[in-house]
Amino acid sequence: MNDTIKHQIKKKQNDQIEELQKQIEEWKNKYLRALADYQNLEKRVATEKSEIRAYAAESVIVKLLSIADTFERAQVHLQDPGLSLALKDLAAFFASQGVTKLETKGKPFDPEIMECIEVVDGEDTIVVEEARSGYALHGKVIRVARVKVGKQKTI
Repeated sequence: MNDTIKHQIKKKQNDQIEELQKQIEEWKNKYLRALADYQNLEKRVATEKSEIRAYAAESVIVKLLSIADTFERAQVHLQDPGLSLALKDLAAFFASQGVTKLETKGKPFDPEIMECIEVVDGEDTIVVEEARSGYALHGKVIRVARVKVGKQKTI
């Protein structure tokens, strides 16, 4: 065989090898992107499942908070030991579910977690009294606190 033909065959083989290497690299990149997409999907689904579990009971808890408010108001007037025990049990249940009470009294007014129901004499923009407690579930506010906010009298 003459050298020109050998050279052409070799060049054709090299071109084919180069083309196959490009295809391999292309498929490898597609595979890696698909794998990364799949891993991101798995993470997103796991996060969504976790959030669903954490907040699944939110509507029930909000309703129970209203019942707890009623018990607390009754306890102020009755001073009943059985009612105190029930309130302790409710508080323990809320804590076990990730419910925390929002601290408001003596704090600056924060419209993200508080609703001002009245402005009263007191230090400017500081919560003077809490009319209804606010609560968060796993850090998410599920019920804002109703508060009375101070306003200094001008002379």
